[in-house]
Amino acid sequence: MTTVDTTSASAAQPSPAALPPPMRLREIVFGAARAASVRAAVRLRIPDALGERPASIGELASAVDVEPDPLRRLLRSLACCQIFAESDDGRFRHTEMSRLLREDTPGSLRNIALWCTEPWTWDAWPLLDRAVRTGGCVAKEIYGKDFFAYLHEDAPESARVFDAAMTTSSRQSAADVAAFLELDGVKEVVDIGGGQGHVLASLLERHPALHGALLDLPQVVANADPRLRDGGALASRATLVPGDCRREVPVEADLYIIKNILEWDDESTRRTLANVVAAARPGARVVVIENLVDNSLSSFTTAMDLFLLLNVGGRKHTESSMVARMTEAGLNVTDIRPVNGALHAFDSTVPARARR
Repeated sequence: MTTVDTTSASAAQPSPAALPPPMRLREIVFGAARAASVRAAVRLRIPDALGERPASIGELASAVDVEPDPLRRLLRSLACCQIFAESDDGRFRHTEMSRLLREDTPGSLRNIALWCTEPWTWDAWPLLDRAVRTGGCVAKEIYGKDFFAYLHEDAPESARVFDAAMTTSSRQSAADVAAFLELDGVKEVVDIGGGQGHVLASLLERHPALHGALLDLPQVVANADPRLRDGGALASRATLVPGDCRREVPVEADLYIIKNILEWDDESTRRTLANVVAAARPGARVVVIENLVDNSLSSFTTAMDLFLLLNVGGRKHTESSMVARMTEAGLNVTDIRPVNGALHAFDSTVPARARR
């Protein structure tokens, strides 16, 4: 019996690390084409249109209403980096990465892919040399206003993409954070800048005696996780607090969680930590959870570090820079541990002398 080899031709290609330096460099400088290809595939909903069986270009082109020849060129470009695979008969099928771009895949990265390739990013990345030279963000120079003001006032579609991407990221990490945190003796917890409150909801579900508060901007908490809102399963133990943690933290609790928000400019980070210390009881715990550029197995974190420099003048921290910010605010850092492969938790306490 003769077996037909339908293995993707792209799978036989050498990995980027195996390429000679000149070719590797060419691959890197054409990174924008790869990012644009992913964005195009997502916006055309190609990953959603492709089912479990391989499909011809004609079938896919008809399903997403595009021209067949450009579609083949797009998919071949993506197949070169293992996003989709092409069989010897010219049909395309899913790979593990292309499935992550489907809307219905658990852990989908569809919204993250869109956020990282939004139109403003193509305005900002060419100015990275200027941001490096000056140490400041370029968003205000481009748009004449702070980045998030631009996003919500002038680019509502991008704002929706941002909200969806942050929701995706928070949902994916909330269970890990809830499983990681030991809450012996903790009766009240506050999630500072916690977005829709996925971490808080996960903690309340895991600890039936726990009460908690979610502090974020008014428009954010208005759209909090339905479990936390009036009529929700956790509403009796949850308080929604509209506010800006850079201005004030008007909540007292046993534990304060600050997850992935100390990435703004340094002054905003200092104000947030100072406001938490000012609000907390002596002996209260403050747990900061962040991606670290010096403890990451992926170049994604270092790329996000530059992303933050461009749009808000912020940064991804190193372990030492995070400890320095927390210590400067008056916190006693007692433990640093990984939550999962992407996040690290900095456990600290508020000493009596730090309270103002």
